Amino acid sequence: METTIARQPIFNTHKKLFAYELLYRGLEELSLALVGGDRATSALLTSSFLTEGLEKISNNRPCFVNFTEELLVQNVAANFPCDKIVVEILEDVQPTPAVIAACKQLKKQGYTLALDDFVYGRNLIPLIELADIIKFDFRLTPIKEIGKALGSLAPYNIEFLAEKVETYAEFHQALGLGCKYFQGYFFAKPEVMQIKELAASTITLLGLVAEVNRPSVEKKRLTELISADVSLSYKLLRYINSAYFSRVSKIDSISHAIAFLGENEVKRFITMLVISQMASNKPTELVHLAAIRAKFCEGLAKASRKAANPEELFMLGLFSLLHAMLDVSIVEVINKIPVSNDVFLALTRQEGPLTKFLETVIAYEKRAGDTCCKSLNSIEVPEEKVTGIYLAAVSYADTLTSM
Repeated sequence: METTIARQPIFNTHKKLFAYELLYRGLEELSLALVGGDRATSALLTSSFLTEGLEKISNNRPCFVNFTEELLVQNVAANFPCDKIVVEILEDVQPTPAVIAACKQLKKQGYTLALDDFVYGRNLIPLIELADIIKFDFRLTPIKEIGKALGSLAPYNIEFLAEKVETYAEFHQALGLGCKYFQGYFFAKPEVMQIKELAASTITLLGLVAEVNRPSVEKKRLTELISADVSLSYKLLRYINSAYFSRVSKIDSISHAIAFLGENEVKRFITMLVISQMASNKPTELVHLAAIRAKFCEGLAKASRKAANPEELFMLGLFSLLHAMLDVSIVEVINKIPVSNDVFLALTRQEGPLTKFLETVIAYEKRAGDTCCKSLNSIEVPEEKVTGIYLAAVSYADTLTSM
């Protein structure tokens, strides 16, 4: 039976990545309701630490992991490094003597404790006294209630995390309440919801993306474009000599790098670096997510029983967040880049044969199990392959964005 997991970023007040929450991702036959919280967390931890390796999933960031009452009492968390996981205590866990004793022991051993989906009640004070972080769900709890709860929690030495923050307005609202950490996809949406002119520097960079991705561009011209930019040259050589490729001999020339990777892969690499430069004033996780989406879409294309073009789908995933990076409409920015008609339709109108691939990826990100299952069926990708495709995309993105 497959264990399907994903991760969701957690940011600090400066919109810098602080940690990830590892999420059990149940599809139809693996829904959380069917397997139960104990089994879900056990499967997630086993997969994360024993099968895949924590570094591959977390990129060496702390990981928030859900713990049920049973798992706390059984002291399961103590089997894993205290500097690698944050013990996230689920909202239905009651402060019984056994739970409090288990939490005290974890604190003594150096673990960080977080209370999930918190709603203040005096009966929770024994847990509050042990907690390091308290999470508030911005979708479920009214702002006034969160503010009132924060007032009641003022005497305690606790940091607050706002989760399911979906817009920049909500981010600033949570910031104003005194939250220190933020979880949700606000960072993947335009910060200014109004049409504005692209800066001259951005237009220049888009021009470079356009030239690199023209079907007619030759290897000689590609070599010239990269060699003319010291930063591009350095990062390409660093990437190709990284552990991701496990090469024995070192590659030290641009022409050799292009020959090894292939022109299409080099085009992708340059496109990613240029996009990263355009989004330099945005959370780094935004570019990271774009890279994951690109490789995830490509992987779904390769696994699909339909005749899907992996190259097109890579670009679809990569460009799906350009509007958020540049704070302009997707139509304006995509008109400046040569893409296929199918990619254009999927990005601007959510229509055409590629749309369901991107829908699958976004549903997976947001734990929308039913939507994800329907989309997988539509693109004819077996559910059991999704975890491997996702983890490969994460590994690719972690390597690429660390250059």
